[in-house]
Amino acid sequence: MKLLRVGPVGQEKPACLDATGVIRDLTGVTADFEGEGVSLDALEALKGVDLTALPAVEGKPRIGAAVARVETFYAIGLNYAQHAAEAGMEPPKEPILFNKSASCLAGPNDALTLPKGSEKSDWEVELGVVIGKRAQNVSVEEALSYVAGYCVINDVSERAYQIERGGQWTKGKSAPGFGPVGPYLVTADEVPDPQALGLRLSLNGEMVQNNFTSDMIFSVAEIIAHMSEFMALVPGDVIATGTPEGVGMGMKPQRFLRVGDVMELEIDGLGRQRTEVI
Repeated sequence: MKLLRVGPVGQEKPACLDATGVIRDLTGVTADFEGEGVSLDALEALKGVDLTALPAVEGKPRIGAAVARVETFYAIGLNYAQHAAEAGMEPPKEPILFNKSASCLAGPNDALTLPKGSEKSDWEVELGVVIGKRAQNVSVEEALSYVAGYCVINDVSERAYQIERGGQWTKGKSAPGFGPVGPYLVTADEVPDPQALGLRLSLNGEMVQNNFTSDMIFSVAEIIAHMSEFMALVPGDVIATGTPEGVGMGMKPQRFLRVGDVMELEIDGLGRQRTEVI
């Protein structure tokens, strides 16, 4: 299933795409897509619903973030071999883990307002993973069975805040709008191999990121298993799994976001985002 949330900011309602691409309203059928609302049990119950009997959503509504609220928004750094190379860094021996603020969530097509004083805001197309079952001390072999679904994420990053202001990376990753998620939460049964997806990002019509999740240093299963050694992952947690090469920081000369720029992101089978910088 392709699940989504539609409506004005703060008034989104759960919905899904039927087999013909029509958006169907799930209000009253399921809870909003957060926490237990994206648990494996909740998603399994949705599979028995006759989507054609649900009301169609008319017009072209705004699409909100694919999840209503994030328990914890995790991210993995330097997880593509070619991205580590462009950054001039050795591939990490273990996944580099950091957090994005949950308040950075945004819809996939919402405009992005650069933070006050920002001079080095950057783009990062990433495969997002949404957890569907409590995971603690799980093995690599069983890790994917804890995934509710996958989505497109732009891990927008202010590099000066991230690198030059001291402390953790979180400061450069968390401004409002720095976490567009969606358009869809695509249930895990539609993604048999998360390591076989193409992901792309274009800036003002020019392709700048274009690679495959097979270039990940640590697979989705390895990331989940590793994280579960140190914490309990719970339904609704989101993990951004790293970005391929082609970010602005890696360009020569470096290129950062400016007012009027348009980012377009896509991952095979997971949909597209379009974000204009204002």
